Amino acid sequence: MKKVAEAFTPDDTFRLGFQMAEKAAPGDVIALLGDLGVGKTVFTKGFAAGLGIQEDISSPTFTILQLYEEGRLPLYHFDVYRIGDPEEMMEVGWDDYVYGNGVCLIEWANLIEDLMEEIPDGKLKRVTIEKNPEKGFDYRKITVEG
Repeated sequence: MKKVAEAFTPDDTFRLGFQMAEKAAPGDVIALLGDLGVGKTVFTKGFAAGLGIQEDISSPTFTILQLYEEGRLPLYHFDVYRIGDPEEMMEVGWDDYVYGNGVCLIEWANLIEDLMEEIPDGKLKRVTIEKNPEKGFDYRKITVEG
């Protein structure tokens, strides 16, 4: 299944994340794909809000993983931008989170594609966020597959 949405403001991107979280189930894995500055963290903030998480959400670029457990489901927020080898994911407890009782949201998931291919059928959703400057500075095309 493939759905395409348009966001014209950061609030639109936030809202799409929020709506997706309302439908999230334990074991879901959200692969966030897109260039620097496209709004992956804005989407993640909306997703966290949709789970009922009140904490301030920031991208865990230097820590790789942030845990948020106060919402309807735990959120395991990965940023794998600085991962040099997918094996490093095992060191942070990859299997515990991917097969856990929460939702994994993974920024830069394309960098660990081999691991993404191991996600059980029906659990992986790929969210690609793209800019199009011709449609405006804040315009984003958001494609959800899976």
